[in-house]
Amino acid sequence: NIFLQLLAPLAPHISEELWEKLDNKGVISNASWPQYDKAALKRDEMEIVIQVNGKTRDKTSVSSSITNEELEKMAVELQSVKKWTEGKIIRKIIVVPGRLINVVAG
Repeated sequence: NIFLQLLAPLAPHISEELWEKLDNKGVISNASWPQYDKAALKRDEMEIVIQVNGKTRDKTSVSSSITNEELEKMAVELQSVKKWTEGKIIRKIIVVPGRLINVVAG
């Protein structure tokens, strides 16, 4: 039924016919729109891209509850970051929550 309700704006005629075949009462356009479950949208883990000077060097999975300070510390300790920052001064660490960490070294 939910699939038919989502399909109805794109294919109204066939959706209406199938709605009737499934023994639903009334027309599909008068049915209440399906609700979503907010709990199903939460992620326990997320993938973070690690960049050094704007170039992707690594990807890692972290807990979605991790703080920006913990992300910065974790990024600096990664071998893939140490390889590219060796002998350089880390000038800035840019954190885009839920997306990426960019380590600026020079």
